[in-house]
Formats: sequence, C-alpha cells, structure tokens
Amino acid sequence: MSLLAEKMSRVKPSQTLVVTQKARELRARGEDVIGLGAGEPDFDTPDNIKQAAMDAIRRGETKYTTVDGITELKEAICAKFKRENDLSYETKETLVAPGGKPVIYNAMMATLDPGDEVLIPTPFWVSYPDIVTLCGGTAVLMETDMKDGFKLRPETLERAITPRTKWFILNSPNNPSGAGYTRAEIKALCDVLEQHPNVWILSDDMYEHLVYDDFVFTTPAQVAPNLKGRVLTMNGVSKAYAMTGWRIGYCGAPEELIAGMRKVQSQSTSNPCSISQWAAVEALSGTQDFIAERALRFKERRDLVVGMLNNAEGIACPTPEGAFYAYASCADALGRTSAGGSNLSTDADFATALLEEEKVAVVHGTAFGASPFFRVSYATSTEALEEACLRIQRFCAGLS
Repeated sequence: MSLLAEKMSRVKPSQTLVVTQKARELRARGEDVIGLGAGEPDFDTPDNIKQAAMDAIRRGETKYTTVDGITELKEAICAKFKRENDLSYETKETLVAPGGKPVIYNAMMATLDPGDEVLIPTPFWVSYPDIVTLCGGTAVLMETDMKDGFKLRPETLERAITPRTKWFILNSPNNPSGAGYTRAEIKALCDVLEQHPNVWILSDDMYEHLVYDDFVFTTPAQVAPNLKGRVLTMNGVSKAYAMTGWRIGYCGAPEELIAGMRKVQSQSTSNPCSISQWAAVEALSGTQDFIAERALRFKERRDLVVGMLNNAEGIACPTPEGAFYAYASCADALGRTSAGGSNLSTDADFATALLEEEKVAVVHGTAFGASPFFRVSYATSTEALEEACLRIQRFCAGLS
C-alpha cells in the first residue's frame, strides 16, 4: 500500500519555487546566474512598517491571536476595501491568513465536494489547480489567446459553466501574463455570471497596485455590486508593500463563507504571525506614497524587458498592463537547436537550455497552463534585467 494519497500523484510542486531554488543552488556553486523566476519585489519593506513590527514586539504582542486575525487589522482591511475599492465589509466578513495562498486553500477546502468544478483561465498562477485538487475539486481550464491579451472571453466562460461549477477564479492583473481586465471586460464576465447563481467568484487582487500607463484597476464586487453576495475578494501585503516573507493575506466575503474558512484555518495553520499582523496594520493604514514611486520603477523595467525580448530572434512579448511579469512566446524558437547542442521541442526545453547555457533562470509556460511561452519576472534590478535580456538575445541568435 502506498504511503501517499492517490491525489498526490496529481499535485505538482510549485514550478516558480523549483526554478528559484535551482538558481540559488547554481549561485552557491559559483555560477553567474540571473534569476528571473521569483515573484518577489526586490525592494525592501518600508521602514514605517518594520518599525510597527518592532514596536509590537516591545509591547509584547507575541501571543496567539484570534484565529482569523486581530480586530485592528480587520478594521484596517475594511477601511482599505472602502477607501480603494468602494466595497463595504464588516470585520466579521473578513479573514486574515498566513499568506494569500492559505486564503485560497481555506476557501476551496471549506466549499468543495468531490466532483465540484473550479473554472480557471489560462495562463494561471501555478498553485490554483493544485489547491483545487488537494481540496477534492476538479480544475477546469479555459484557454485564452495572446492576441486577446491573454484575457478570457465571456463566451468561453459561458461554455465552461456546468451544473457542477462551484467557483470561477479571476486574477487581474494576472500572474503570469500581467494582463489587466478593464472595467468593461470585468462587467462582460459578470454579466455571464449573473445568469448562473450557483457559481461563486474568487477575485485574486494581489497585484492591484502594480498597474501601468492609464490602466484603472477594478474588482468584480465593485463592478457588479449585485454579485457581492457570492464574491470572495482577496488581497495581501506581499507585492505592493514588499512583505513576501511576512506572510499576510486577507479577504472580504459573505459571513457564511468566512465562518467556514475560519474553521479550516483553526484546524490547519491557526492564526497568522502576531508581529506580521501588526506590521500589516501599518502597511494598510500608514503612508501609501511609496507605492506609486515603486510602480513607476516597475513600469520602467517592464518597458526595458518587453523591448529587449521583442528584439530577440524568435521571441514575441506583449506589453502587460500590470504585475511585474512578462509572458513571452518562444514558438518561433522551437524546432531548432541551441548553440550548446540542445534540441528545443518545448518551452521547458527552451528554459532548461537558457539556464544551462546562458545562466538565465525563467519559468516555462507549461507550468502556467499555456505553451509555448516563458515567464520573466522583472522584480529585480535594471542592471540584472538588461544583462539577462542581452543573454536571452545571444541565446536566441545562436539557434540553428
């Protein structure tokens, strides 16, 4: 008898973490590797947030807290939703978790029965389908097209909905494509969902503040208020506030769903780190000035990366509206041989050869459910990005 459950054979490790770890190992061996795999801002956590954490330690805020978050943070979350998204939530309709991933896991575990389906547009954040599988559900993938900016068409959503559909997950701006849905595009999807009252919506707004040019962020419960009763709006402090290691995610949702998620959390992680919660209070309530400044830096990096990738032979890269990723097609580079002798049949082959021969770590598109592409994270220094893109150009120029 096998030790591991059968479902574990259908669950894959996070490929973004695998690539990041591989890059670390190569660097430790003295290799000059540029890692473009991690979805982590290179900026430091702002000083006022770090000071709030240190103040909390000195006050002795080091004990267990309420399972789903301290009242002060829940109040800050409610204020944030009202201030920035025009959404009214009470504290009993919010939950704080040790990261964004546990918010999704808690929601799926609390609601999915065997056979329930969760609709996920491709390309997707690598963890969505595996979380659904772990929680006993069935992930149903819906394809998007690069010519549509990797955005889901309403008719594709309509065709995918069945009597077994329980959830639809929308991530805007998207990881890995950076695609941001306009208000009109979200409204068109919500118009479909209004006709299917059995379907709940999980809106992953983690990259809300990292948007560029004239793009205006909106979220489903804001665009279609009549759907708010079956929307889970989630966010976190990891990306906008450069707090990835602090592990704080949060959400607003109907009280019944929050109660179920709270029960799951009470039997799994229990409360998020007490010190991180107090830091998050300051993040959401303190000065927000640095967010726009950092977003401008990310935009400059985006423009650099997109421009240089499009100048690489066989690569095509659309311009993303948000997040800090570029999702580039390597279709015209496949069926060829690298200068080091590697045959490139898939995007995984492309990424592997690029790492081995030019020491640039990217994540292959298959990990995100859409091929043949690769994801570049531009959440690193301009100097590193320029050198990495020069290496990618050299790698592509050497294909035969």
